[in-house]
Amino acid sequence: MAFLIGAFMPFIILLLLIIVHEVGHFVAALIFNVDVDKIYIYPFGGVSKFNMSLNESLLKEFIILLMGPLFQMICYLVIINISYFSKYYNLIETYNYTILIFNLLPIYPLDGGKLLNILLSIKLSYRNSFNISIYISYLTSIIIGIFLICRNLSLNIIVIISFLFYKISIEYKKRGYIFDKFLLERYLNKYSFKRRKKVDDISKFVRGKYHIVKKGNKYYTEKTILENKFSDKY
Repeated sequence: MAFLIGAFMPFIILLLLIIVHEVGHFVAALIFNVDVDKIYIYPFGGVSKFNMSLNESLLKEFIILLMGPLFQMICYLVIINISYFSKYYNLIETYNYTILIFNLLPIYPLDGGKLLNILLSIKLSYRNSFNISIYISYLTSIIIGIFLICRNLSLNIIVIISFLFYKISIEYKKRGYIFDKFLLERYLNKYSFKRRKKVDDISKFVRGKYHIVKKGNKYYTEKTILENKFSDKY
C-alpha cells in the first residue's frame, strides 16, 4: 500500500493543488450568490464556469478570480509544513508554482486571461476589452508555444497548446453573441449604476456605468437605445 501511495503521490499532489484552486473560486462564488455551472479538471489546471452576469461588479469578479490562487497558496503552505510530505518538498514546490504561473498567463479562459479582461474593462468598453483580451491570448499562446517547442517538443506540449488555441478560438467565435448578451442583460434587468458616461455609439458601452448616447445633436438614454435594438427581437 505504501508503495502504491508513493508511486501515485506526484499525481495526488498535482490533483490536490488543482482541486483546491478551483474550490477557492467555488467558495467565493457561493459567498456572492453566484451559481457555479461547471468545473473542469485538466492535468495542467482547472477551469470554472459561472452563471455570472456580464454586467457583474468588476470587484466581485476580481475577488472570485483571486480566491483560486489564494486557496492554492494556502494549501501549498500547509502541505510543506506537514512532516509526511517533507521528502516531496521539491515536487510540491514545482507543481505549485507551475500551476500558479500557468493559470496566471494572460490567456482566455485561464485566470490570467480573465484578470486581463477585468483590468482592461476599467478603462475600455466591454467590446474592446474582450477583443483585446482574445488577441493577447492568441499572441501569448503563440509565443509560449514557440518557446516550448524550441526547448522540448513533446506530446504534452502539443496537447496543451492545441487546447489553449481551441478554447481561445471558441471565445473568439462567440464574441458577437457575448456582446449582444452583455447588452441584452442591461435591457432586461434594472441595474443601479451610480456612474454615468456619454458615448456616441452602443459599441462603447462599458461595465459598471449607465450611458447617455449622443446621436447627432440629440441625447438618448441607454434604455431608449436598447429598446430600439431589442424590442423587435424579444
